[in-house]
Amino acid sequence: MAQKPNLPSRKLKPATLAVHDGTLRSQFGETSEGLFLTQGYVYESMEQAEARFNNTDPGFQYSRFSNPTVSMFEKRMASLEGADDARATATGMAAVTASLLSWVNAGDHIVAAKALFGSCRYIVEDLAPRFGINSTLVNGADLDAWRAAVKPNTKAFFLETPTNPTLEIYDIAAIAEIAHKAGAKLVVDNVFATPIFQKPLALGADIVCYSATKHIDGQGRVLGGVVLGSNEFVSGPLQMFLRQTGPSLSPFNAWVMLKGLETLALRVERQAESAGKIADFLAKHPKVTRVYYPFREDHPQVKLAKKQMSSGSTLVCFNIKGAKKEAFAFGGALEIVKITNNLGDAKSLITHPATTTHQRLTPDARAELGITDAMLRLSVGLEDPDDLIEDLDLALKNV
Repeated sequence: MAQKPNLPSRKLKPATLAVHDGTLRSQFGETSEGLFLTQGYVYESMEQAEARFNNTDPGFQYSRFSNPTVSMFEKRMASLEGADDARATATGMAAVTASLLSWVNAGDHIVAAKALFGSCRYIVEDLAPRFGINSTLVNGADLDAWRAAVKPNTKAFFLETPTNPTLEIYDIAAIAEIAHKAGAKLVVDNVFATPIFQKPLALGADIVCYSATKHIDGQGRVLGGVVLGSNEFVSGPLQMFLRQTGPSLSPFNAWVMLKGLETLALRVERQAESAGKIADFLAKHPKVTRVYYPFREDHPQVKLAKKQMSSGSTLVCFNIKGAKKEAFAFGGALEIVKITNNLGDAKSLITHPATTTHQRLTPDARAELGITDAMLRLSVGLEDPDDLIEDLDLALKNV
């Protein structure tokens, strides 16, 4: 099999890299990336098999370890992110788990932002301590809180920004500086911002992870995740962890993700533009009490958002007048926007975080994060924004 196609040596924009980089072509010269549905690989000799397992021959061994289609997805994601290398996983949560547990050891300490997706908090609060890894949760926007939480055995900082669901923004560069001063690595879950709108590695982060299920596929088809970082990290502890524990991305899902990457920039730019219009509409509506959108001037961290992001994200969070009863009535009256807990899809989707994505948190923990029974999270899709605004307006009349 030939190497990736010859791209110009000059620096290319993300939209171009997302279409071309990392492609491997077989002897048939296919235009679309090849889908290699195989578990294993045939060697020309016993000596070659030995060399593969000694890592002195660069070919493939077994699709739990690596696969041509998955490798193309990993290389393209690394190029798009500006990372040395990447490894794909079966789901976004497998990526989060691997981004931390592949290298943090018993006796180490993790500092994490409180505002995390419920399953991410489970990894930090419940799972890691079973293996002797303690954690401290902090207000992610408070730099002094990060500093104060550091212990002699602190090895990892972990955060997501913008946060789920309140779209709070954390200063990646400043937090990375605190982490590095403490001898720790910063892991950033960048799923809400996408690799198009935010580059955590360029801001000082050490490791980035994604649920590729979201914007990268972006059309509600398959599950997947990816972890990115330095060659030392990816080829070392991450590779060993994934190889031995087996959360492998299927070649078919990797192929779907490659197709998703080709339109990623077009989709998220359109979705973010629509999200901004919808946020402005909701902010003026008498039945909406608060709107959270990073690029609106009423967002408390709008300056930071515009400093480290190129767009305001595809998500809008808002509170309506009332509580759970009114939120449910509103959601039930929507006709175009669909009720589901996913996000980053071509279809506009809405969820009630208090009873879905963050239901496992205690009422006090939700209250601390500002997640109320009146809060709804809207993932804006590719529909005409005027149609979406009309759908939201008509549903609000039912509240």
